[in-house]
Amino acid sequence: MADEHPPDTGHVTHQHGYAGDKDAILTRLRRVEGQVRGIARMVDEDTYCIDVLTQVSAATRALENVALLLLEDHLDHCVRDAAVKGGAEADAKIAEASAAIARLVRS
Repeated sequence: MADEHPPDTGHVTHQHGYAGDKDAILTRLRRVEGQVRGIARMVDEDTYCIDVLTQVSAATRALENVALLLLEDHLDHCVRDAAVKGGAEADAKIAEASAAIARLVRS
């Protein structure tokens, strides 16, 4: 997923909403990475297509769970903080979260 925010210049310290779950998220992503390597190996070894599809489905669910965790953290941290401040920043964060939810629902 592309980061649409400007690169960190090192001048401002900002902690993302997922900072508290970072280790858990990285662990889950490493597990998904292993699942995808396993799927590639299955294809390389001409494994029965339904078995490959079952593993693709499992990897997809695992990524969806990571996305939901990130979304929950974003709503709980970034959107909540912006809502407290109000104004244009709150409107932008709510629109951003709505767009992210729409992307997840369509995927």
